[in-house]
Order: sequence, then structure tokens, then C-alpha cells
Amino acid sequence: MTSLLVIIVLVLLAVALWQLTKIFDLTQVGSSSDDSQVASDNDNNVQGYIMFGFLAFIYIFTIYGLLKWGNLALHTPASEHGGLVDNLMNITWVLIFTVQVITQGLLYWFSFKYKGNKDKKALFFADSNKLEAIWSIIPSVVLACLILYGLYAWNNIMFVDKDEDVIEIELYAQQFKWTARYAGQDNVLGKANVRLIEGVNTLGVDMSDKNAQDDIVVSELHIPKGKKVHFKMRSQDVLHSAYFPHFRAQMNCVPGMVTEFAFVPTYTTAEYREMPFMVEKVANINKLRAEKSIELVAKGGTALDPYTFDYLLLCNKICGASHYNMQMKVVVDTPEDYKKWLSEKTTLAQDIAAAKAAEKPAEGAAPTTDSTAKVIDTVKAVVDTVKAAVAKVAMK
Repeated sequence: MTSLLVIIVLVLLAVALWQLTKIFDLTQVGSSSDDSQVASDNDNNVQGYIMFGFLAFIYIFTIYGLLKWGNLALHTPASEHGGLVDNLMNITWVLIFTVQVITQGLLYWFSFKYKGNKDKKALFFADSNKLEAIWSIIPSVVLACLILYGLYAWNNIMFVDKDEDVIEIELYAQQFKWTARYAGQDNVLGKANVRLIEGVNTLGVDMSDKNAQDDIVVSELHIPKGKKVHFKMRSQDVLHSAYFPHFRAQMNCVPGMVTEFAFVPTYTTAEYREMPFMVEKVANINKLRAEKSIELVAKGGTALDPYTFDYLLLCNKICGASHYNMQMKVVVDTPEDYKKWLSEKTTLAQDIAAAKAAEKPAEGAAPTTDSTAKVIDTVKAVVDTVKAAVAKVAMK
């Protein structure tokens, strides 16, 4: 309701301003005004200073944004390749910022310096090979270097040697949740197909494949510190994107195909929580949540729970109405804790066997068909008796 009132007020203000301009135009009727529609030297001076004012606004707002929201950017990467990604990003930001400062400065400076003047005549020339070479060659060289460095970084990140000792994990995306499947003791993922989805087997794993017998399916992702993890990604329905912001990793999950990404975690969850910048960030978040909780409680609501940092796997593609809530908790353990956690999990084969056993009736239980029939007959007899009694009362 408040938003509607604000919109109505703004519309009424716009109408009022429009009417005022009409009234002002009427008051100028008969006066000696310049209606030539040609800018005067005074007009050009005003426009030149407005250009300078807008240039100052751009620079001031840019600096303000960096000081105000610069701390919201991702901090220390939690993967080995994260530093390479951050370095590439920082170089790109520096180039963009430098070019923006120079080009915008020149644009508005020239607009002011060479503003219209009746005593000056603009110099015209059809072309300049020198200028064309400068603004073509320099950007081409800079972009070529940036692209080559990007390709170098991409190849280093994406390369996984066939003989390399890695942990194989499948990430399965569906609206609106993630599921992880571990390769088990053989470190080979079993085959899977969406047509095989049934009951407990929600990932469509082919249980006739010997490599699938030790696969483990979980809803919380655990990975060990210092060990390369090779993710293979599938999507059940629409296009998703597996995004690990703190590990600087992202890969699309495409229906009908398998995509992959690999990285080495460098900090456990506990270690990352203890970093000074994270301690400060969590404290600030909890301060805001405490203030908000006071408002909620005063209105009869429930207080917000304190925030605790966790690595997250997010979906970075708008995949539907609950896209914002499609996330999975990621825990980076020490190698010892990871092995212990994994050893406590049951395999998918065991889960399927347990589900089938639960579906069978308990042994020794008496059949219930006869007893059910007797109950039905008794109920019918009671109903008939009640109907007869009601009929007799009605006749009297």
C-alpha cells in the first residue's frame, strides 16, 4: 500500500511540474524571447559546465562505491587455483578502470574545451590513418594479451591428468536441490540415466553396473583439504550452474550431457571461519541480525538465528521460482575426518535393498482380509439397525 501511495504522489508531482511549465510558457507570450532554436554562446557554456559536473559525479560515485561496498567482494580464495582467477580478475578490473578514467575524462574535457563559439570554426578532416592505427592497434594488443593469459589460466585450471590421484564426485542438479554421489572404494562412478530413476534411486544410477555397487549418495557435500576433487555434473531438468564462490569454481550443468570441473581445497571450514576478515564479517552480519530480531520480536515474530559461515554450492542460473534457495552445504574436512565421515555412509545399493525390505509385509503377520471383511459386515449391521429404529419412530 505504501508503494502505491508513493507512486501516486510521484505521478501527481510530475503532472504538477508539467502544468507549471505550461503556465510559464503562457507568461512568456508577447515577450521578446529568442525562438530561433539555435544555441547561443551562453547555452554552450552552460552545457560545457554540466558536462564537467557529470564527469565529477561519475568519478565521485565510483570512489564512493569502492569505499562503501568494496569490502563485500569475495576475500581469500579457498582453492589452489583461486589465486590465479583472482589475479586475472584484478588485472581486468585495473584495465577497465584505467580505460574508463582516461576515455571519460577526455570525452568530457573535449566537450568543454571545444564547446560551441560563434568566433571559432571547427576543423574538419575526412580521416586520419595515424589515429585509426592508435585506437585499433593498442586495444587489439591489450585484449590479445588478456585473452592469452585467460587461456593459460583456464588450461591450468581445467587440466586433469588421467593418472592423477583424484576423488570422483558427481553433482546432480534438479529443481531446486543438489545431490552428490561419491564413487566409493573403486573411485569409479557407476553409469546413470534419468530413465532409471525409481524410488530411492533418485539419480537414475544403473545398478547393473558393477562400478555402481559402492556409490554413495548424500545431500551434504564433504571434501578433504589438500586433495584434488574431480566433479562430474548432470542436470535432470533445466540448465543449472554449479557455483562454488569461495573456491572460484563454476560450471554449467546441462541436461543430456556431463560437464566437469576440478579443484584442490586449501582451507578447512574450521580454518576459514577463524580468518580475521571472516570473523569480522560474521560479527557484522550477526549485529544486523540482532537488530532485526528486536524488530521482529516486538511485532510478535520469531528472532533470527545467529549466522555461522559455511561454504556453499549455489546455482548460478535462473532455473525457476525457487532458484534463490537452490544450495548445498559444503564442508571441507581434514583428510582423517573426511575418511571417517565417508566410512559412516551407506551405499546406494544398501539403501535400495533396505527400501525393498521395508516394502515387504512383516513375517508371521496374520492376513488381514478376513478380519477387515468382518468389521465391514458389523458396521453394515449397525447401520441397518439404526435405520429400522428411525423408521419405527417416524411411523408412531
